[in-house]
Amino acid sequence: MRLIRTKNMEQGMVLGQGIYDEDGRVLINRGVTLSSTMIHRLIQYGVTYAYIEDKQANDICLPTVITEGLRIKAVHTIKDTFKKLHHTGYLKQTHLLNKQEDTLKNIVGQLIDELQGKQEAISLLSDIYVTDDYIFHHSLNVTIYTLAIGKELKLSEKELTELGFGAMLHDIGKIFIDSNILQKPNKLTDEEFHAIKQHTTLGFDYLRKNTDLPTIIAHCAYQHHERIDGSGYPRGITDLEIHKYAKIIGIADVFDAVTSNRVYREAMLPHKGIEILYAGAVNLFDKSMVEAFKKSVAIYPNGLKVELSNGKSGIVKQQNKQLFDRPVVRILSEDDRQIIKPYEVDLAKTFNVTITACNTR
Repeated sequence: MRLIRTKNMEQGMVLGQGIYDEDGRVLINRGVTLSSTMIHRLIQYGVTYAYIEDKQANDICLPTVITEGLRIKAVHTIKDTFKKLHHTGYLKQTHLLNKQEDTLKNIVGQLIDELQGKQEAISLLSDIYVTDDYIFHHSLNVTIYTLAIGKELKLSEKELTELGFGAMLHDIGKIFIDSNILQKPNKLTDEEFHAIKQHTTLGFDYLRKNTDLPTIIAHCAYQHHERIDGSGYPRGITDLEIHKYAKIIGIADVFDAVTSNRVYREAMLPHKGIEILYAGAVNLFDKSMVEAFKKSVAIYPNGLKVELSNGKSGIVKQQNKQLFDRPVVRILSEDDRQIIKPYEVDLAKTFNVTITACNTR
């Protein structure tokens, strides 16, 4: 399979990976020959990238991060919990989260178990779900990325459970923000941006006053937009004042935000998301945590066409453990000329060659 930008799709291409709605129902099945109407619909759905069948890459596998059943169960639980809290309202006390604590922790435990059992790089590009409720999938994705960082940092199981629970609830304050502002398709006014920034304080106050959850869970909601140089919000605190869980969640939050489809911006590819994190690794993010994330995520996902520094190009075939920026590449052309017999180059063993560009056509 080959990863392609939906805007570059052509009629007659065959979909290599199914497209689902938030309930796991198939919108377009794998193996369907795409019509111009289907392609237009994918673009309308906000799908930036998708996989198509390619005879030169049909043996390339897309490893799943978590099972489809667990993803659907997790999103439904987050959605159900958040919507009930939204319906109850910010000012009215409720013990709903206390009642849901065991259910949410059980999901975090299942996520930990599935991630512990996998050695593959994390890539959520192959899990294409169409939804109008970004916050629920974002909460799950951030939890997955956060746990991957925690796993790489060798956190204990107790710490991973706390971290995962904090990540799942990190954006809970957004349920008390006007949805018209959250889903606005163009630039926010200063007043609207100020309103969105309030989600950290709203989430903190709600978790602190209306639940029996550990205070650190509330601080995950409070601090995940703080930055080590003091340029974050809501308090502008610096490095040692920010809890390590919030630092980790902040990294995962930024990465998922820039690599996900949004109403106001197309998704970036993972290597661009990593570049953003590294650009902030001096002033904004803890460098050791960014390094841990880099060792967990598929920077160049399987099926992505890449260009190499030696003039060759091809498709990423598989990942190398702990060296996810140096995958195995199936070479398809040399100096812009198609070759008759493709062959593979392992960039983990060929250090004088680097990936210089990605091609999603």
